[in-house]
Amino acid sequence: MPSTARWPRRVVIAVAFTVTLLAMAVPAGAHPYGYPQTVAVAADATRPEVVRLTWKAGGVDELTLLGVKLGLLPQDRVLLDGAISFQPSDSTVLASSAPFASYLLAQMTVSSDGHACAGTVHPPRDLVRSGVDVDYACVGSVGAARIEVRMLSDLDQAYQTVATGPRGQRQVYGPGRYAHDWVLGDVPAASEASVPDHGPATGWKVAGSVGPLLLVAAVVVLLRRQVRRRRVALARPS
Repeated sequence: MPSTARWPRRVVIAVAFTVTLLAMAVPAGAHPYGYPQTVAVAADATRPEVVRLTWKAGGVDELTLLGVKLGLLPQDRVLLDGAISFQPSDSTVLASSAPFASYLLAQMTVSSDGHACAGTVHPPRDLVRSGVDVDYACVGSVGAARIEVRMLSDLDQAYQTVATGPRGQRQVYGPGRYAHDWVLGDVPAASEASVPDHGPATGWKVAGSVGPLLLVAAVVVLLRRQVRRRRVALARPS
């Protein structure tokens, strides 16, 4: 077993830190590792009755896995060991399909004043880099909305979604917390007081599910860079 003395001290610290985070934040069993998927919540300045959700996958392999699940891509894209074989055309196939649009509308819903809002999926220009926009038309101006997000939860219940909205609001959707109330416009004082304080708009609170998830992703990137640098150094002639 190689001595840890050969490795940079910060790598050793990062490994220990990652193990600690995983012990605290990751339950036993299967869990989708990697960057979390995201949803941006926004009101429409010119159409006060519209709420826009922008969903973006955490990684391209998730797009391939979803395409297989929806019957748009062949089953052999999922290898026997569970690895995903992504191809650049996968996102194009998914983005232009009716099943994908239907899936978005089923897994992300918006309601205001107890009434469901009708969703319209905009064909994405670049599903990988920009995600996909879905507009929800509600009955009247939206002051507050209940937004439910269950993206990819049917593939694995461990999937979580980091959502951000106006005034620094944020929420981590996941098991047991698929619905959340968002303040998007002018609401009565009593209603606004019932919405929890999400803190300032800048920065994330390193607590709960968000902090460990993002920190683990950052540590993984650091470790990969260090491994690449070490391989390059060993390959150089002495």
